Amino acid sequence: QVQLVESGGGLVQAGGSLRLSCAASGRTFNGYAMGWFRQAPGKERELIARVMWSSGLTYYVDSVKGRFTISRVIAKNTMYLQMNSLKPEDTAVYYCAAKMAVRGDFGSWGQGTQVTVSS
Repeated sequence: QVQLVESGGGLVQAGGSLRLSCAASGRTFNGYAMGWFRQAPGKERELIARVMWSSGLTYYVDSVKGRFTISRVIAKNTMYLQMNSLKPEDTAVYYCAAKMAVRGDFGSWGQGTQVTVSS
């Protein structure tokens, strides 16, 4: 397990931008991947973006493609989510998570950060 600490949420108007950060603490992160999930009120938590830690390969859910960018800085043990052209439907609690191996689920989670997009 690894400890994950998120920062960067807040309130923004539609069309605005926010950047979320997720820092892995305690030891150098050498897992398989990290990802960003979100959970809107009344909805299930969904994976919206993922980055393979070693290669940097990325995945995005269709609803955020072209607007959100996931990245990582290995030397800082930190992952980012740059969110542009935000929409009210992006309002949710955003969580970062880490997956240590190819098999298995995301097993380490951040505390979550609220993102609210006003219309």
